Amino acid sequence: MNYFWPPTRPDAQWVSVGPLAQFPDVAADDGNLIQPRACDAKSQPGCRILVVPKSDPSHSAEIAIPAGAATSPSEGQDLRDQVVVFRYRDKVHAVDHVSTWFISSRSETRVPSFSSTLLTVVPNPLLQQCPHNAYPLSNGTPFDIEDFGVVLSAGLTCPKHGWSFDLFTGQSDRGLYKLPVWEVQLRDVHGNPLSGSLRGNDPPDGKTVWVRRRQKIG
Repeated sequence: MNYFWPPTRPDAQWVSVGPLAQFPDVAADDGNLIQPRACDAKSQPGCRILVVPKSDPSHSAEIAIPAGAATSPSEGQDLRDQVVVFRYRDKVHAVDHVSTWFISSRSETRVPSFSSTLLTVVPNPLLQQCPHNAYPLSNGTPFDIEDFGVVLSAGLTCPKHGWSFDLFTGQSDRGLYKLPVWEVQLRDVHGNPLSGSLRGNDPPDGKTVWVRRRQKIG
């Protein structure tokens, strides 16, 4: 046994999503993520959806999106362990296809009530599903987060209840709610990580997209 190097955690594995050239920039219109767009001389879905098991990411599989689909092919509990990956303003983003909210395991935890401005007491919770009742975020619409005309960040709005999430931090516009954001890495065709950020005039050829769950520090 090697006592000097800690074992690699299963959730530390990167997963290949596909060539960058097959990701249309969804900022070109006001449509939702999944709707098809012209890309690489073809009509491509605006996002890609993968199932990435937490226990073993190497068993990941892509969810087939039917040609011309305008809504997600998955819903409900099928969204578990899924990630949606897309390109917005020359930046590739990856977030949980359906958001979950980890909260304290105390005997009583107060969480926002979605029917009023009051707080609701939930006994002994370990995990709370999102208020969308497992609504797929591939049906959501990306947008710029601005302040007096200055673009500060990018967000994603879920059409089910109108909630929005920051694509960099996952923070919701509704208090404590947070969307899990994945790490994204661009690599060359040999699997070597590329340095620097993607620019609008950079050719996408020869670049591949890889994702993994955001790692906990420590």
